[in-house]
Amino acid sequence: MTVAENEAEAVAIEEAVARLILPVEALLFVAAEPLSIKRLAKLTGAGEVELAATLARLSADYAERGLVVREVAGGYRFASSPLARDVVESYLLPPRTTLSTPALEALAIVAHMQPVTRAEIESIRGVNSDSVVNTLLDRTFIAEAGRKDVVGRPMQYTTTPFFLESFGLSSLDELPELELESGQALELGLSQPN
Repeated sequence: MTVAENEAEAVAIEEAVARLILPVEALLFVAAEPLSIKRLAKLTGAGEVELAATLARLSADYAERGLVVREVAGGYRFASSPLARDVVESYLLPPRTTLSTPALEALAIVAHMQPVTRAEIESIRGVNSDSVVNTLLDRTFIAEAGRKDVVGRPMQYTTTPFFLESFGLSSLDELPELELESGQALELGLSQPN
């Protein structure tokens, strides 16, 4: 590509950003869930390159404001700035309830090993996990993801987009690595299928 072609492409993207910034800003404002670039492309009829440039511009424009553009759960949405967290939390009374340590343990197991059955969660935790799994289902951090093809066909669970959003993750790839001792196997105590 020549210098002239590069300059022409840059101008075309700038023009697209100027045309797209208003509708994309409005869509991010009214959307109840994060919007992916593909979804934005479908809604606006624009290309993904132009939308990525538009989102970058919006992110830069809002970087020092009370609202910021966040990339979460595979999409983009407006969120309150982390710098305004204290005042926003004091407004949103009653304070958000936190998950218990057993619920966080079960949620971490589901996040790292999904899809996973209740018996697999219990095998790792070493205790009955009915209550914490039900809590995680009720609070929509996890969801049913079909039955495992083994004897008894137990239900499997996966995390939800709400989980990613709640923990500020754009994808499961951002989960922290499991900290296992060298040579330590992650044993589930599961029987192998025949």
